[in-house]
Amino acid sequence: MDDSKENSKTKLFKAVTVLAMLCAVLVGSMIITEVKGYRFIGGGVSATNTISVSGEGEVVAPPDIANVSFAVRESAAKVSDAQDKVTAKTRAALSAVRKLGVSDKDIKTQNYSSYPKYEWQEGTASCMELNCPPPRPGRQVIVGYEVSQTVDVKMRDLEKVNTLVEELASAGVTEMYGPNFAIDDEDALKAEARKLAIEMARSKAEVLARDLGVTLVRVVSFSEGGNYPIYARTTMMSEKADFGADSSMPEIPQGEEKIVSNVTVTYEIR
Repeated sequence: MDDSKENSKTKLFKAVTVLAMLCAVLVGSMIITEVKGYRFIGGGVSATNTISVSGEGEVVAPPDIANVSFAVRESAAKVSDAQDKVTAKTRAALSAVRKLGVSDKDIKTQNYSSYPKYEWQEGTASCMELNCPPPRPGRQVIVGYEVSQTVDVKMRDLEKVNTLVEELASAGVTEMYGPNFAIDDEDALKAEARKLAIEMARSKAEVLARDLGVTLVRVVSFSEGGNYPIYARTTMMSEKADFGADSSMPEIPQGEEKIVSNVTVTYEIR
């Protein structure tokens, strides 16, 4: 009987000991987590002594796409006739675009519209004789319809940009906008510019802390002013331009794309 009681006490003691050890491990883990969290942005007690620094990062890269928009606009007495004219000319232009290797995913209709064209019709004047009909006021009357379609084209082969402009002109397109040179995927360049901006801010903070005789503790806030790509010059061609077969196409420089990131970092000091 005594041995049974001793065994029960031993088991109870072991259980209590294991439970105490688990509690100690749990509390220790929570303390470590809190200590680590204190070093993260905004973690722990609110900072009272801080310094704020700014940094700017800039990345320059050549463009890899050119965006060109063109519009086809036709008029006719019937809306269906105007639509047929626009469809025929647009198909010819798109055929020329596809022959240059442009994929269908890079061709998109931006706008398709049709609307009536009005003309002012003068009213009838009153007469001085008896039994004259009453005068009729002037009014707007429909004299036809105008239909337009605007298409955006993304050209990935920049060596063919001039050829694209020439082919569209040969297809009868008289309204063109572009090319606008850009970078198709800017995320990687934005991240690189942001990294450079953060490194500049960190370097400024270290110099300032050394001059002040203080120590940088942690980052308490961070903000980014935005990534602003600065694009190359754009050439615009409108319906007033002459795109005859003998006309000389303008030189279209591609330039470079510049992406700038501006950041502000606030550090706690002690």
